[in-house]
Amino acid sequence: MSSGLTDAPTKPEGQTPRRRRRWLWWLVAILTTVVLLAAATVAGAYLRLSGNVKHIEVPDEELGARPVKVATKAMNVLVVGSDQRGGKNAKYGKFPGERTDTIMLAHISPKRDNAMVVSFPRDSMVQLPECKAKPGFPGQRAHLGMINESFNSGGITCTWKTIETLTGIRIDHFVKVDFTGFKDMVDAVGGVEVCIPEPIRDKKALLTLPAGRQTLKGEQALGYVRARYSMGDGSDIGRIQRQQMFIASMIKKVMSGETLTDPARLFGFLDAATKSVTTDPALTPVVMKDLATSAQGLAAGQIHFITTPWRYSVTYPGRVEWVEPQSRKLFQIVAKDTAVKGSGVKGGQSKVSRSKIQVEVRNGTSRKGLGSLVAVQLEERGYHIAKITDAPRKPYPRTTIAYSPNGAPAAPTLTRDVLKSSGLFVRRASTPRLVLTIGDDWKGLRPLKQNDLDSLKGFDATHDSCAGT
Repeated sequence: MSSGLTDAPTKPEGQTPRRRRRWLWWLVAILTTVVLLAAATVAGAYLRLSGNVKHIEVPDEELGARPVKVATKAMNVLVVGSDQRGGKNAKYGKFPGERTDTIMLAHISPKRDNAMVVSFPRDSMVQLPECKAKPGFPGQRAHLGMINESFNSGGITCTWKTIETLTGIRIDHFVKVDFTGFKDMVDAVGGVEVCIPEPIRDKKALLTLPAGRQTLKGEQALGYVRARYSMGDGSDIGRIQRQQMFIASMIKKVMSGETLTDPARLFGFLDAATKSVTTDPALTPVVMKDLATSAQGLAAGQIHFITTPWRYSVTYPGRVEWVEPQSRKLFQIVAKDTAVKGSGVKGGQSKVSRSKIQVEVRNGTSRKGLGSLVAVQLEERGYHIAKITDAPRKPYPRTTIAYSPNGAPAAPTLTRDVLKSSGLFVRRASTPRLVLTIGDDWKGLRPLKQNDLDSLKGFDATHDSCAGT
């Protein structure tokens, strides 16, 4: 893989119906994994729920040479979202076999006081290891390919081996989740609150919503996380970012007193979740119960969501590549259970992570497509692109960043990334997001430094997309 960021990334092509639904598996998988482990503390109900869970053996000899467990008391759980189109899933389009469009790693600290959820973009081009053929699977030769090929070639065992090989992180357990219980999970907690910056009218997602803060029930939530072209920059990565925010909001709801102190609501959620779960036999009810008991003090703010640093591939259009050395440093952080360095206060002002910033990009130049190009480059660095438009008047001689008082804390972060332009910064925008207007002085983004880990910070489950930026 090449390192750094390209000046001319290629955005993915249009999606097939199958690709348009990978968001759902991602949501169900992480919600099930985090909440099941954190909330199942009532012995009777837990044993009843565990009867819903299915198991698959992962033979140790098929994993080959494995990484050494560095943080010995930490727990690393591989999470995959399974796509089977039989039975209840047939209405989403039929195809034989089983696929995965979701691969994540949930890292729970040795003291059970924080958790990190790392997602691996399913279009990632990576070096895949060899996996032997076995009944139902053709096997995998070592080659450069998409990360989700491993599941098709060798099932969960091959995926497990692939992630360990790529990251150097020793995995303890896996959780495989089917997506059919999503709407029931949302309804079981009484809906999930989201912030919608602009009205949505999406015929493909069968969704019409006004702007502002509101609570979505099952069908609405389904449409919201499915919508793509009518929101933000219309990219799949942009939709994944919104899905992460939805997950954060749902986990916040599930782990609140409103849910945890309501046995019927909590049981309804866990019942819907566990009916779609398969794990390794070693992830027994006793292990889950012990983990849940030790994690009782885990608050939503200690659950952090991070995407492996990526960029759009120039060599393989429609695919993504991991950015080095940032990806390698992220995996070392997880393996060693160390904190991301470089956050906090710098120069007397709090630094806001890129993943918490929404940006509207306006092209104020005559250069056709410049707004979309800049939006892609910002998206690669972790920003949330809310909208791409032309400036109301042209030309703009100087690049500007406009923001309201609520957006002021985030302005320095974006400023550092566009320092190559002259940067006249004003406070006239009424929107809480930042408005970047590209002027004729635009010279591109500042190159990332080797030790720039800001994009690794992600956001936690208390993240509020309506507040601040």
